Amino acid sequence: MSETILLLAGSALALGTPLLLAALGELVCQRAGVINIGVEGLMLTGAFAGFLACWATGSPLVGMAAAGFAAIVLGLVFAVWVVGLDADQVVAGAALNILALGLTGVAYRAFFGVTGSALSVTTFAPLAIGGDAAWLAPLRQPAPVYVALALVPLVWIVLARTRLGLTLRAVGEAPEAAASLGIAVGTLRVGAILVGALLAGIGGGYLSLAYSNTFVEGMSAGRGFIALAIVVFGRWRPLGVLIGALLFGAASAGQFHLQAAGVAISYHLLLMLPYVLTLAVLAFASGGVAAPAALGRRREE
Repeated sequence: MSETILLLAGSALALGTPLLLAALGELVCQRAGVINIGVEGLMLTGAFAGFLACWATGSPLVGMAAAGFAAIVLGLVFAVWVVGLDADQVVAGAALNILALGLTGVAYRAFFGVTGSALSVTTFAPLAIGGDAAWLAPLRQPAPVYVALALVPLVWIVLARTRLGLTLRAVGEAPEAAASLGIAVGTLRVGAILVGALLAGIGGGYLSLAYSNTFVEGMSAGRGFIALAIVVFGRWRPLGVLIGALLFGAASAGQFHLQAAGVAISYHLLLMLPYVLTLAVLAFASGGVAAPAALGRRREE
């Protein structure tokens, strides 16, 4: 039993990391009053760009840098739409997802053709922590996992204990009042969008460079939408986002372990588990939660 618990804990941490990265980025974005439902597309873009760069150079570090950069470029497109052109944020985010899905599919075929088997690249190796101690097995994770965990207190400090964080939260709550005090609302929102895109891209890069060693079309598999639910579940707080990411990671890991154990439950029902949990979170966890007051609002509203 203890071995099973350790395996589940390690899998939950590994599967929760891309969700944590994407959700922390979306948290920053939403605190500035912008909702970006294009997180799914940003993760997919990061996964492909990271895979492509690592395949070309043999370096997962270069791949991760490329993942973040590609997502920032796509995030800049979104920022132009919603900040520069004042487009509807939900529509712009949906367009971003469609654009990323099409671009990555076309680019994959352009570089690799229609391959019958998945191509593989060098990935981040798990850190050797604790030697052979079995109880430390869940901690033997690749470096990006620890980067993601370190970002939780960093984001909290910035948002709750710095002037920049206070200003960012003011923009998300009352942009007109913030603008009357001389705060550059548009600039701050663009910055928040790019930070969110960077972290979502790195989360996608994690999928191809740390969790697996390949790229598959659509491999983000709804994780961007789960990240959106995690922000709500976490009540727009970094610690809550961490708990939510680990919970969803455990749900994903649980369905894999149940499949491996041969339980008498349909394979398709087990695959539904993380997404059913997402719907439950959106249905029940959002009640009484105070989102940023200006979240999703356009300038003319």
